[in-house]
Amino acid sequence: MSLVSIPFVNNTADTVLHGVAAFVLILSISAAVIAFWKIHELPIHKAHATEHRQIGLITILTWIGFVWHWVWVLATIIAFIDFEKAIIHLREIWQEKPSNVKEKTGGESC
Repeated sequence: MSLVSIPFVNNTADTVLHGVAAFVLILSISAAVIAFWKIHELPIHKAHATEHRQIGLITILTWIGFVWHWVWVLATIIAFIDFEKAIIHLREIWQEKPSNVKEKTGGESC
């Protein structure tokens, strides 16, 4: 065998290696598409699991997210954050008096 000759050409091993390469290529592309689809559908599954009030909105934003990816991020944020509890928590923080501020009395002078 010389340095110029190409191994596995016009041989049974050549056909087998091409078949294995085609199988691995198809398997890799299929796995990538399935993984992309599962990640992309994550907001919809989360909304159904938590019985979110805005399932329709999240579904539409997820579908639009195929074209504009920032919309998918928005759908994910809406699906994972419970805005009702967040607003209630913010109201409690807003109405709470800070513990380190003392009330001033009229008799003290600076």
